[in-house]
Amino acid sequence: MPELRPLRSVLYIPASKTSALQKAVDLPTDAIIFDLEDAVAPDQKDDARKALVAMLREADHGARMRIVRVNDAATEWGAADVTAVADLPIDALLVPKVNGPDDVARVAGALTGPTRVWAMMETAEGILNAASIARAPGIGGFVLGTNDLAEELGCRPGPDRLPLMTALQTCLLAARMAGIPCIDGVYNAFRDEDRLRAECVQGRDLGMDGKSLIHPGQIAVANEVFAPSDTEIELARRQIAAYESATARGQGVAVLDGRIVENLHVESARRTLARADAIAGAGN
Repeated sequence: MPELRPLRSVLYIPASKTSALQKAVDLPTDAIIFDLEDAVAPDQKDDARKALVAMLREADHGARMRIVRVNDAATEWGAADVTAVADLPIDALLVPKVNGPDDVARVAGALTGPTRVWAMMETAEGILNAASIARAPGIGGFVLGTNDLAEELGCRPGPDRLPLMTALQTCLLAARMAGIPCIDGVYNAFRDEDRLRAECVQGRDLGMDGKSLIHPGQIAVANEVFAPSDTEIELARRQIAAYESATARGQGVAVLDGRIVENLHVESARRTLARADAIAGAGN
């Protein structure tokens, strides 16, 4: 399983929007993706990079994970982006359109300290190479780029996202194999809270660690859905207590509410409590 750092809400913020960068320090999001790629117009890329570098050297974002999405290496801005942020106090550098492990290695070699490479999983080739990407040295996590992926596939995802399900689950399988986080793609209609909630619930039930977001108004829903509920926390505590009581009597399993409780259930229960503690500690 990935580290228990909360990643329920992962908000994209355009690096070209100074006011948004300043407000980010007060947002209750678990992670911020400072975006130099899609959210920044070509004629603003250089200025946005300079402003972002200055801000990241001084601003305090508390426990929030700080991620910078750079431009693709094939563009005129990609190499300069990596060079500019390589030694900044950030947690991860998000690389767009990762097709294979070589794309991770190319960036990982330029980074210093604990900064990891995160991969945008948004191409057909990348999805088919998810397992090898997840094993690449320096990899730290996956973010699903469902808009770009749907465009390349030529599919039409509806509310159930069935046309993307193979890709979502392939990336999740690879991430779990490697023990790295996997963050679900964005929901575009940011004012439609009901559909956002439904998509967050679907992602959570699939096993995603959180949801990437395009608007601060989406944070509360993602934080709620991807956090253990009070009912789940209480059940986890009862499962642990029942199992410990059973093992103290020399029994290998317990029965709680008519259901068997084995060691694997207890391990899951302890992860639930650990996630709840991590969220409480983060203060979001």
